[in-house]
Amino acid sequence: MAADGRRSVIREKAGLEVLDIGAPMDVLWMRVSKHPSDPSQLLGRIEAGQMLVMIDRGDYWQCAYLIPKGSLERLKQEGLQAFRAKLARVAPFLGDRLEELQSWDDIKLLTVAVDRLKQWYRPGLLCIGDAAHAMSPAGGVGINLAIQDAIATANILGPGLKRGPVGPEQLALVQKRREWPTRMTQRLQVLLQNRLITPVLNSTQPVSPPRLLRWLAQQPLFRRIPARLVGIGFRPEHVR
Repeated sequence: MAADGRRSVIREKAGLEVLDIGAPMDVLWMRVSKHPSDPSQLLGRIEAGQMLVMIDRGDYWQCAYLIPKGSLERLKQEGLQAFRAKLARVAPFLGDRLEELQSWDDIKLLTVAVDRLKQWYRPGLLCIGDAAHAMSPAGGVGINLAIQDAIATANILGPGLKRGPVGPEQLALVQKRREWPTRMTQRLQVLLQNRLITPVLNSTQPVSPPRLLRWLAQQPLFRRIPARLVGIGFRPEHVR
């Protein structure tokens, strides 16, 4: 079983072919302390050329700052103070504590990849989770899909493994079960990348969502659909 992540050594050694779908951005992860007067919910903030997602962790914000792919070195050349100023523009209420980012060591790079294996298995080997399909951080669904892969694998292979080794035909059943929800989720992520993230990161003027999207966001039924897709997914799995 290969469940060793998007840089899986096992899948590389097995020579499994990877379909690279591509991603236009990387993500800088950092922690900034949270004050009682701060907003309490997850925040997504967008300015011209900038996107910042802030996750409330109780006493600190886990911040994800999106940058065009491969642009970290340019940011470093501009200097840490200039980067703090960018953060202050997109999230002004953080301005009094951005000095907590004392060096680039406090800012971690997540190299974003969106890919999947054409075939998830070889005789005696099955890849699941990020080893089978690296997901964009959009929606934070990578862990959901990995857990669902594991449940489907247990349900499908468990009975056979009690009797002994399983063959490629059983391994193929796991891919058949989990490939469709993976494809559908990645299609949504690519749509989000192409229609929102890339235009924002390339913009030099303030960006606002399309009028139709703003109207749909006000409709209770429409708001529930993205929440269901993120929280449950296209094909939920249950332990049998």
